[in-house]
Amino acid sequence: MGRGGASKDRSEGPERKCIATGEVQPKFGLIRFVVGPDDQIVPDIAGKLPGRGIWVAADRLALQKAVDKKLFAKAARQAVQVPEGFADLVEALLVRRVVDLLSLSRKSGHAVAGYEKVKDWLIKEEAQVLIQAIDGSGRGKSKLSTPHFGTYIGWLAAGELGLAFGRQTVIHAALASGGLTSRVVEEAQRLKGLRRNDGGDARLKG
Repeated sequence: MGRGGASKDRSEGPERKCIATGEVQPKFGLIRFVVGPDDQIVPDIAGKLPGRGIWVAADRLALQKAVDKKLFAKAARQAVQVPEGFADLVEALLVRRVVDLLSLSRKSGHAVAGYEKVKDWLIKEEAQVLIQAIDGSGRGKSKLSTPHFGTYIGWLAAGELGLAFGRQTVIHAALASGGLTSRVVEEAQRLKGLRRNDGGDARLKG
């Protein structure tokens, strides 16, 4: 496991080259873009849109470089339009992706929220991932520890986590192994690269 839980094993899955950094890496560490019918660059967060994929590392600086240096047009070999505030748009789409996956995990019984429920899962060693809101109390968050050999996600806001659990805000959440947990970790790691301030300290144990 790498920082934030994303695997560093490059043998896992196909690789793609980032147009901004030139680095070749597994697809889960990049974001796919396509040229839409109106010649506008469209983020393909789920990786399912038709068209030739253009790949950029899940990193705000890399994405901004692709925009500033007009690398999308170069990769597409045509004139393209890039929306204003493109990095913020991609970040918002990734937030929605993570929230949706967490919501599905909750409905399948693989995710819980609330200090006591999370603490119980940690004690019983049912939790694989500890999630805590970036804007939650540091003192409160310090009372819970990342599962042994587990993953810590600490760059989602309380309001964002609340959306996933049907509440106004959530500070503490946990994911069990199986289900969509590995996808949540991968998507959260991509989001981390797009956050202006991730606030995470990785807190990987083991």
